[in-house]
Formats: sequence, structure tokens, C-alpha cells
Amino acid sequence: MPLALLALAIGAFGIGTTEFVIMGLLPEVASDYGVSIPTAGYLVTGYALGVMFGAPLMTVLGTRVPRKRMLMLLMGLFIVGNLLSALAPAFAVMLIGRVVASLAHGAFFGIGSVVAADLVAPHKKAGAIAMMFTGLTVANVVGVPLGTLVGQAAGWRVTFAAVAALGVVGLLGVARLVPDVPRAEGVRLRHELAAFKNVQVLLAMAMTVLGFGGVFAAITYIAPMMTRVAGFADGSVTWLLVLFGLGMVGGNLVGGRFADRALMPMLYISLGALSVVLALFTLTAHDKVASAVTLFLIGALGFATVPPLQKRVLDHAHGAPTLASAVNIGAFNLGNALSAWLGGVVIAAGLGYTAPNWVGAVLAAAALVLAVVSATLERRGSASRGVVAGSVPAEQRSAAVHH
Repeated sequence: MPLALLALAIGAFGIGTTEFVIMGLLPEVASDYGVSIPTAGYLVTGYALGVMFGAPLMTVLGTRVPRKRMLMLLMGLFIVGNLLSALAPAFAVMLIGRVVASLAHGAFFGIGSVVAADLVAPHKKAGAIAMMFTGLTVANVVGVPLGTLVGQAAGWRVTFAAVAALGVVGLLGVARLVPDVPRAEGVRLRHELAAFKNVQVLLAMAMTVLGFGGVFAAITYIAPMMTRVAGFADGSVTWLLVLFGLGMVGGNLVGGRFADRALMPMLYISLGALSVVLALFTLTAHDKVASAVTLFLIGALGFATVPPLQKRVLDHAHGAPTLASAVNIGAFNLGNALSAWLGGVVIAAGLGYTAPNWVGAVLAAAALVLAVVSATLERRGSASRGVVAGSVPAEQRSAAVHH
């Protein structure tokens, strides 16, 4: 079973690498195709939109396909997209390749979360989900910096060819190590869609948008913040992002471990602390050491919310969780896009490069409020069911049981 989780983590590593490595290679790509860097930025935007729309689309298309086979098909799509990017003769073709690869992203993590949770005992589900997401977090520590260095030294096409090779390894790992997990009998698309009628599922997704959006409000503009405010050299940004990635790795593992013990308290602590740290970043960003420590904490606290939120969606979409799980992955990207836009708005308004940190703090605080609302509604629902059960006299319940 740990080997099956490792196979999922390898796939996640490849996906995480291809998502973020393009940011460090935009100048090289723009130069090769003769386009401006803002135009090359469509490769980032197109990927994010592909994740948002591809997550539900690919999951719906795979409703009748066994989960293991669907994971293999998604890795195949990922390989094709990255090979297309590596060989693209024109910018438009590369953009298509990016979108093709992105279609595998949300569904792989969504279906992979369900498979990972099914592989372990109920009290270890969040830890199993975290193990898969470790591949994504490690990609930010190893895959992205290494891919950037390779791309700058040997050409960006080599980087995308290497990512496609990672996809082949992930595909073989899923084929050999992930067991055939049978789908629940009788589950159809209408059952998957019914999960969205559950207010707890919707609240968890909203927390995902706001909570992780808070992280990316700051991280999207980390380069100008660190170079123009903290005083770091331009070349230091890559290693600062590695420090952020190390925080993500640690936070993901801690979040998975403690979410299996006390899910809602874990969310309260991580979201509350994230809001405070983001607010403090407006001050610590003026000092090199303090800003580096804060950056690590933002990565840790932000990703500590991922396993508990993903597990909460699975818990409340029980019976037919696959589509809801995939859509929640798309919610991360929606939060990224929303926060990046809001951060740009406050900078454009002349509030300075640290202003996005306030945006992030407000978003994280809003996610905390939703967590409290979610827990309150859940307690009231449990109390209401208890009252209904208690309203039947004990002798009648006993007679019903004997009957």
C-alpha cells in the first residue's frame, strides 16, 4: 500500500513540476517564439483555466471508467501534452500542449485522493491524501528549481521532455503498484452531482478558494516584494521559493497527520495562524531574515489546510466523492487566479508591493469564518438528529428493534 501511494506521489511530482516550472522559463520561451513576456504568460493562465474546467470535465467523462484505468489515461494525456509543448513549432501549438497537460491535473488529484483514501483505514485517510500531495510539494523544492536550471542551460524544450519522461514513470507506477479499486455499485453521474447539494461540501470548497487564495496573494508577487522591499538579489528568488516549498512539504505532512485526529481544530489553527502571518508579512518583508522565515511559515500553514479540506469534501460527499474531489482541486486554482488578480489591483492602486499580503490575510480570515460556520451547522445538524431520535419513546424504539 505505501508503494501505491508512492506511485500516486510520482505522478503528482510530475504534474506539480510542469505547472510551476514555466514561470521560471517564460523569458526563454518568449525569446524563442518572438513574443512578449506578457503574451508568454498565457501559458500560465491557460494551464490554470485548463485545470479549473478540466477537473470536472475529465471526471465526468471517466464516470464509468474504473479509477485505476482513469488514472492511467490521465497520465497518458499528461505525457502527450508535455511532449507537444516540448516539440511545439509555434507558440499557439505550445499553448495547446499546456492546456492538454492541464486537463489531467485536477482529475488526477481528485481521483487520486479518492483512491489514496480507499487504500487505508478510515483513521488514516487524511495522511494518505497528504502522502500523494507530497509529490506536488516536493516538486516545488526539487522539480521546479532543477527544471528551471536545466531549461536555462540546455533549453526549455529539454525541461518539458524530461517532465514527459516523469509522466511515463508515473504511468508505469500506477499500472504496476496501484490496485484495482472497484467503483461503488450503482453510482452514476447524478449521484456525483448530488454531492453539490450538500452545504458542507460547498463550504469546504469555498474554504479552499479563500484559504489557498490567501497564500497565492502573497506568493504571486514574491519576486518584486523580495527584491525591491526586502533587498534580496534577483538570483535569490529561486532559493526563496525553495524555502517556501520546504514549508509546503512540512505543512502538508503535519496537516495530514493531525487532520486524521482532529480535522476542524487543525483547520482553525492553520487558517487563523495563516491570516496572522500574512498580515505580519507586510512588516517582516522589510527584513531579509524575517521575510525568509515568514515565507517558510506561509508555505507550511497554507499547505497544512490541503489534506483536511480534501478529506472534508470526501467525508461529506460519501458514496460518490470523485467529482466533488476533482472540483475541489479546481477550487485551488480558482483561488490562485482570484488572489493574483486582487493582489495586482492593490499594487496598481499604488499601495505598494506588500499590499497583497493584506489581501491574503483577509482571504485567509474569511476562510476561517467559513470553517466556524461549517462546524456550527454540523453541530446543529447532529443535535437536530439527536432530538428527532430522542423524541421516540424508548419502549417504542425497543419494540421496533424486536419487531
